[in-house]
Parts: sequence; structure tokens; C-alpha cells
Amino acid sequence: MWIAFAINIALVVVGVVGALLFDSVALLADAGHVLSDVAAIALGLGAAWMAARPARGRRTFGFQRAEILAALLNGLVLVAVSVLVFIESIDRFSSPPDVRGAGVIVVGVIGLIGNVAATAALAAGDREDLNLEAVLRHSAADALGSIGVVVSGIVIVTTGWGYADPITGLIIGVLILGGSAGVVRDALDVLMEAAPAGLDVQEIGQAMAAVPGVREVHDLHVWTVTSGFPALAAHLRTAPGEDPDEVRERVEAMLHEQFGIHHTTLQTMPEKLLRLEDRRTS
Repeated sequence: MWIAFAINIALVVVGVVGALLFDSVALLADAGHVLSDVAAIALGLGAAWMAARPARGRRTFGFQRAEILAALLNGLVLVAVSVLVFIESIDRFSSPPDVRGAGVIVVGVIGLIGNVAATAALAAGDREDLNLEAVLRHSAADALGSIGVVVSGIVIVTTGWGYADPITGLIIGVLILGGSAGVVRDALDVLMEAAPAGLDVQEIGQAMAAVPGVREVHDLHVWTVTSGFPALAAHLRTAPGEDPDEVRERVEAMLHEQFGIHHTTLQTMPEKLLRLEDRRTS
């Protein structure tokens, strides 16, 4: 993220200067998106630092969800940027400016090279980290936006069609909005403690019930603490004559090997004792 941060700061300067010199909303939209990338990466770096702090006091999980909050904020910022790009692009349809296509092409190519380099650096990181994934989607949308800017410049140079610039701005806005949707959805899933993507709760429950010594599984909950940190809690009814601790260890081993869940809280209770508790509560 530090590498991408440095690249994006340079791209913001190039994009803003190019937009002012060549009067291009496509360049301005791209520069605005890159500026949001700078903020996104700074937020992501800050969240990563907070998440690495040790747990203490009331925060028994530390600040690990700071990365999820940063990802959500980054996704919402992308939505806001896309709306601003839509407004500016639509406004230009009524009076398309005299855009200097050659300059747009040069700045677009510079932006494309930088965005590809930044995206490659981010893609080399941990793709299960939602915080990094949010920043990566910012950068990937920028790279696609730069391609649009170059195409817009080529169309203007070869045909003189001024509407290519606001149309490109709208396309970039759609790309930004599309990149934000997945990030916002994934962050909200974590905050609402939904089951991690790719894990079927019913399948997990059936696998737990199939472990030797388990009679019943109930109060099953599967959620994500932060990116790459799935957790599970459940009550197990064990068969008569089975050692509850041994049954619990079998279930934990199965969850670890089959589903990659390492953080579990399992409450075991022998079937006879559980029936007695059921009669008391009834």
C-alpha cells in the first residue's frame, strides 16, 4: 500500500494539471478518483496500524475491525465520487468544451502506467484482507478509467467529436460505482456478523452432527471478526458414554481441516444432562 500511495500522489498532480491545461472532464474525473485512492490508501494504512495493536481492556479483539470500518468508508467515498462525476459529465453534454485530445492522450497514458503499477503492487498483497481489497478495487477502477481517458483522447483527435469526453466521464463513474458496491456489501456483511462468503452454515452444521459422538448441534453461529478471521460458536449434545472433551476436540479438528475455521467456542453437554436441563426450563 505504501508503494501505491506514492504512485497515486504523483498521478493526482499529473491529472489535475492535465485537466486544467486541456479542459477535460474525463481527466478531472480520473484525477478525482485517484485523489480518493490517496485518501483510501491513507485510511487503509491507518486501519492496518490500528488492527495490529494488541487486545486490551474491554477490546478483547483489539482494533481488528478497524480495517472493516476503513473498507466500508472507502466504499462509501467511491459512491460519492461516482455521483460527482455523473453530475459533471451530464452538465457537459449541454455545452461540450473544446478538449485538447492530444494532451488528454499523453496524460491518460501516464495515468495508465502509474495505475497498472499501483494495482500490481496491491495485487501482490493478501487478497483475503478486505481493507487491502477495497484499496485494490480503487486502483483497478483507476486503471480502467485511464484506458477510457486514452480512448476518449484518440476519438477527439481523430474525429473532433467533443461528446467523447463526457461519455468517458460517465463510463468512469459507472466503473467507480461498480467497484464500490462489492466493498460496501462485504464490509456490511462482516459488521452484521453474516457467515463468511464461501462457507455454507447448513453444510457446517451437518458436518458437525456427523462427527462420531455428536447427537445434535444447535445455537450454531458463524461470523467473521475481521478479514481472514472466521469464528464459530455452537452447543453440542453428546451421546451417552462419550467423553464431551474428546467429542469437542474431534469437532474442532474437523472444522479446522474441512472449513479452515480455527477460532471456535463449543459448549458440550451429555444427552442425559441436557434432557434434565430441558425439563427444568419447561
